[in-house]
This record gives sequence, C-alpha cells and structure tokens, in this order.
Amino acid sequence: MLGCKMFRSTSGAAELEQFYPVRPECRNDVPKPRFKPRAGKTLSMRKWESAFSADGHLDIARVLRCIQRGGVHPAIKGVVWEFLLGCFDPDSTFDERDKIRQERREKYGKWKAECQKMAPIIGTGRITTRPIINEDGTPLDADRVSLHCDGVTPIDNDDVVDKKVLKWKLIIHQIGLDVVRTDRALEFYESEVNQGKLFDILAVYAWMDNDIGYVQGMNDICSPMVILLEHEADAFWCFERAMRRLRGNFRCTTSSIGVQSQLSTLSQIIRTIDPKLHQHLEDLDGGEYLFAFRMLMVLFRREFSFVDALYLWELMWAMEYNPNIFSLYEEPKPATDTSAAPIALNDKLLKQYGKFERKNVQTGCVDQQSALAVYLVASVLEAKNKKLLKEAKGLDDVVKILGETTKKLDAKKACTEALKIQKKYLLKQKQS
Repeated sequence: MLGCKMFRSTSGAAELEQFYPVRPECRNDVPKPRFKPRAGKTLSMRKWESAFSADGHLDIARVLRCIQRGGVHPAIKGVVWEFLLGCFDPDSTFDERDKIRQERREKYGKWKAECQKMAPIIGTGRITTRPIINEDGTPLDADRVSLHCDGVTPIDNDDVVDKKVLKWKLIIHQIGLDVVRTDRALEFYESEVNQGKLFDILAVYAWMDNDIGYVQGMNDICSPMVILLEHEADAFWCFERAMRRLRGNFRCTTSSIGVQSQLSTLSQIIRTIDPKLHQHLEDLDGGEYLFAFRMLMVLFRREFSFVDALYLWELMWAMEYNPNIFSLYEEPKPATDTSAAPIALNDKLLKQYGKFERKNVQTGCVDQQSALAVYLVASVLEAKNKKLLKEAKGLDDVVKILGETTKKLDAKKACTEALKIQKKYLLKQKQS
C-alpha cells in the first residue's frame, strides 16, 4: 500500500514517478506535472499523523490549511481523501472509524456477491468488453461472455425480467470497454488484476445507484481511488462519496444534460463579471457554454495531467470542505428542507470550513450549482479573455483556444483565480 514513504532527497518529479510510474513507451507523451511535494508546504506523513489526538480526533482546520498551501503527499493521499470526501468524521476516534470501515467492507462484500450471482465474471479479477446479454435479455453464448476471461459460465436468464437487472447487465460490457481505456499510460493498469478492481467497483456502483447506474466518465473519477487505496472496498466508498458530489453531472436525459444547471450558473457568472466576453460568446451561439461540458463532467481530468488532476481535486475538496459533510451524508435532510440562512459561527468553527465553503456560509449562499468547479471554468475563460475576444470567430475557435490549455493549467493558480472570481461575483450580486 502507498502509505509509508516520506519525502526523499530526490527531485519532486522523480519522487512522483515512484508513486505513479508511467509505462516506458508512454513517457514522451505524458506531460511533466507541475505539482511537486514541497517540504514545509505539502501535507506530509509527519504533519498528518501529528494532526490526530491520542484517541484519533483530527484537527481538520490544521489539515485544510496545509492542503490549501501545498496539496497532499502521494504517500497519504488516499487516507486524506477519505476525510475530505466525507467518508469519516474528523471528530471521531480511531476505534469508531475502524468499526465504520469494517461495516462498510462487509456491506460492499454483500453487494459484490449479489452482482457476482448475476454476472459470474464479477470478482474474478478480470473484465469483459463484450455484451453478456442481448437487448431482449437472452444470454449470449459462453464463448462470447468475455474477451478477457476464459471458462466463466454464462449467466442464466431467470432474473432479466427485472428491468433493473436487465439495465445493469446491458451496461457491464461498456464498463469493461471504458476500463481498458482508463489511464493507460500508467504501469498500474498493466495489471489485469488492477483493471479488475476498477471494473468491479464500477459494476457494483452501477448496481447500487438505481437512478443513474453507470455513465462513461465515472471511470475517470474512480481510477485514482483504486490506485490510492489498496483495499477495494475502501476505494469503492471513497468513489461513492465523490459521486455524492458529482452524480448530478451524469444525469442525462433526451432533453437535458447533467451539467446543464452548472453551465447556466457559469453563464450567469461570466455575464456578471465580464459582460463583454459573455456577449461575444452569445454572438457566437455559445451562450449556453456547452464547450465547458467536459471540464465539469469529469472535473478537469482531460485538462490536467494525472498528477496535477489529483492535486487539483484535493485543493478543490479542501476549499469546499464542510465539517458537517459526514453527518449530512449519513443522515441526509429531507429534500423539502430549505434552511438557508447564514450560519453564525465563531472564528474557530469557521476555520473548519474550506476557503470556498467558508465564504458561502458567511454569505448564506446555498446554491449547489455554484460549485468551485464552475468558478474554475470561469477562471480559465478569464485567462483566455483577450484571445477569445480577438480570435474566436465561431464556436470551433472557442473550443480550439480552450483546448490549448490541455495539460498546461496550473492547479494552484486556477483555484486562486477561482476564489477571486467568486468574491467578485458575490460582491456584484450583493450590489445589484
């Protein structure tokens, strides 16, 4: 498990290569990451361990400050992410978290066993990239069950009358197709066993999420969790918590896309802080901001290198952190709960919120579509403001100009600019 390495005397790039080794034939195509662990700024193993009390209570305010300064060292990313994503309450003890972890592992094991009964390939450490049933629910021949798994018996057809089961079985091969395309440059996924972990987690999640199931792009969100957390069940729950934030992005219908509301918010932000740019984009028929769809859908995985995407995510999650996230997930409020008044908190409690969420709490802003990711897109547009105004003569030009940022964005700078835009936008909203 990646969990015991400390800062080394080697260069940051060489140190990262030890954690996320790239396949030799891909090294020339993989951009060098901007993020490098920095002693004194990056949250290290020593700082992480010292943030716990004797019985396990975590000083989350101290941790957030450190992450927002310099990210998280690769050796501890997985366990830190579990807190940032709300898997655990920082105000819990070691024993309480051990109990929760064990209960969740057992629950995941039961769900996985359910899936294995429906599709025996689950849990074999292999994947399938071919359909296992026809559209009418009839099973395909045994020799077509899997491209990667020999000798696995085909599923029976008794339960396909259930629409949920049918929907799930029809998507299994798509999960496999996406898995073999996920982070192919990394040596980690040369292992079929590691591919199998990603496949199983996505398949189990698709079974448990009755509303959305599986949608392409979830593989890009889940992959880092599989790499960072050794135990498959722990990686599943980390992914499940991430999807609590992102699942709306993947809810698409024939009349709308999942990020539609966020794109509308983005349009409103640009219209408010940069009306000239917004009008230009409107004139190009880009007022719906569909060119930003991919950025929001998979949290900038395409715009940043693998290492920098992980750095960006932890910066975002630290800045968006709400100390009540664990209880909100464990005991969700009814959908009719509209309590939205600003919360009166003292300075000590406010420090337990990330920078972005702290501003929302202070102003009483509860719009779930005004996520930091939306402001990040706005910061990218503002960074390309002059070029967009001067050179964009059509939407293809807009896409091309924004495409120039791929793998070249600075995560820390982008987040800093996003916070400035948030402040400017909220101020203008207040004045209007």
